[in-house]
Amino acid sequence: MYFGVDYYPEHWPEERWEVDAQLMQAANFNVVRVAEFAWAKLEPSQGRFDFDWLDRAIEVLNKYGLKVIIGTPTATPPKWLIDKHPDILPRDADGHVRGFGSRCHYCATNEAYQWHTDIIVGELARHYGQHPGVIGWQTDNEFGCHSTVRCYCDSCQRAFRRWLQRKYGTLDALNKTWGTIFWSQTYTDWDQVIIPRKTVAEHNPGLLLDYYRFASDMKVQYQKRQIEILRRHTTNQFITHNLMGLFPEIDYYKLGADLDFVSWDNYPRLLGSPERARLAMTHDLMRGIKKEHFWVMEEQSGPSGWGIVQSTPRPGEIRLWTYQAVSRGADGIVYFRWRTCRFGTEQYWHGVINHDGLPRRRYEEVQRTGSELTKLAPLLEGTVVKNEVAILYSYDQLWALDIQPNNPRLNYAEVIKEYYRCFHECNIGVDFINHDDDFSQYKVLVAPLLYMVYPDLAARLAGFVQRGGVLLTTFRSGVKDWDNVVTDKPLPGELADLLGIEIGDYDSFYGDRVGIRLELDGEVSEGSADTWCDIITSRGAKSLGTYTSEYYTSEAAVTENIVGEGRAIYVGTRLDANLTARVVDYALAKAGVTKGLLAHSGIEVAIREKDAMRLVFLLNHTDQRKTAALPGRYISLLSDTVVSGEVELEPYGVEVLRED
Repeated sequence: MYFGVDYYPEHWPEERWEVDAQLMQAANFNVVRVAEFAWAKLEPSQGRFDFDWLDRAIEVLNKYGLKVIIGTPTATPPKWLIDKHPDILPRDADGHVRGFGSRCHYCATNEAYQWHTDIIVGELARHYGQHPGVIGWQTDNEFGCHSTVRCYCDSCQRAFRRWLQRKYGTLDALNKTWGTIFWSQTYTDWDQVIIPRKTVAEHNPGLLLDYYRFASDMKVQYQKRQIEILRRHTTNQFITHNLMGLFPEIDYYKLGADLDFVSWDNYPRLLGSPERARLAMTHDLMRGIKKEHFWVMEEQSGPSGWGIVQSTPRPGEIRLWTYQAVSRGADGIVYFRWRTCRFGTEQYWHGVINHDGLPRRRYEEVQRTGSELTKLAPLLEGTVVKNEVAILYSYDQLWALDIQPNNPRLNYAEVIKEYYRCFHECNIGVDFINHDDDFSQYKVLVAPLLYMVYPDLAARLAGFVQRGGVLLTTFRSGVKDWDNVVTDKPLPGELADLLGIEIGDYDSFYGDRVGIRLELDGEVSEGSADTWCDIITSRGAKSLGTYTSEYYTSEAAVTENIVGEGRAIYVGTRLDANLTARVVDYALAKAGVTKGLLAHSGIEVAIREKDAMRLVFLLNHTDQRKTAALPGRYISLLSDTVVSGEVELEPYGVEVLRED
């Protein structure tokens, strides 16, 4: 188990480094991330490298048992480089230059920037690639931060055309796929093909989806060139990148493919009071990127903020967030940051200790957590997270619905979260998977807003159901093909036979609510829905719910189709939270998936297991004491006591149990 902190020795007097390292060691840290923003200090001018200061810092950290992760510093190209190659700077959709003075001020397709990237990454790799005190590398920092994935410069225009030529081969194929006959947009030369800068109205949705895919691919390729350099010069050092959770602009499945494992940056109080289901969902998504455990490379350790200061973590919350990450598969926790910076943009992005450098409450909480994790580490080694339920999360679907959301209230990630929350309340673990992953190991597959479908995906979903799986999908599924072109088949298109329905009409709903009546296994539930209403005609499916208002009163809203040994459930509207939970409960029951330990108790439960051993994490995300009845005997790994009957958790409290 790795437990550490992000540290910027270049921000502090050298005589302070040893004091910091001693305090880090006392906090039970064993790893430190450094240097991801230090390009100007590592290469003060072109071709003049200065690694001496970093050598000395690493020596001090290693002296106190702290291994080091080095971040490649490419998120902050220095001023001398920008002055020499001003075309490195990215451009926004209006064509305006996004200038020097912040970070991420580069275009990943720019050849001059790629060349200088190769130089600095190569020099660092040669210098530290065999260093016994350096255990790994982080590429760049938060690729795409500040909406920097989609650049609109001339270099991107040329790169986009090359990308399209590789994909389509001919202009005829591109014109046909995009439907450029519409609005007289037909291209007769590759040099005519545009990048989607601002125009008087909306762009062609086929062009936009390809541009989103292209822009994501450019970040993936830019990272790949760094990884290839690092692998040539390093031995026994891992390579990771700090992802941003639900960030929507990069296909993280592709970005993660070249990494040894993914990391991500977790700031629960950045947007106000933390929402535990959203935090859990994001951990699960990060675990799903490579189907492996992950790290948190930046875990919140104080109030965040640049110009505005966010709320302070309550006593116990830093420990709670750490255990939530570990419970869902984190094998490394690195807090951001060690000491709060006295200058620069992030003066109020607080760390483990404040500007004055003195250890106080947050330090003591981190210290306690580190002591506990040191004790737990041997048991955590080799454990995995196993689940019977999966949610299909696709960046292609997300982008297509971002381009044409169909209704202003419709957001892909929010609809996913509405279904995820139902499982989370029941303490049922969930894996996140991509559209081309293997579905066969799961009993329940939830695929909300399966907007674009290709024949092989439809066939694999049908195979999943035929073999006994329960598929739950929703409105706006089967609408388009993979090129963002609306199907010419009756909706839901490629999924119609599997779902046993036809959608002859639909309503993008702008009213308050529409009434819904569900009848599931003889139990009737009344509620409401909004956003979208499919009017469904059965083609073999059974109605599970109907509308009770609007012109489609008594028409089917929710259906179920028996196919082979399994079932395909279709929810043709956006149900309220209670009705969504009822449908999810029905799907679980039909699939034979039982609810988790302490379901609906208000205590979050997650499990890591190995062979016959199960480690049960209990988490209280509230400021109130929580009590729940346990079904058997357990050993508390934090107090070395036997626990049975009732368990009580203090506000923001944690318990880790081993089944006895």
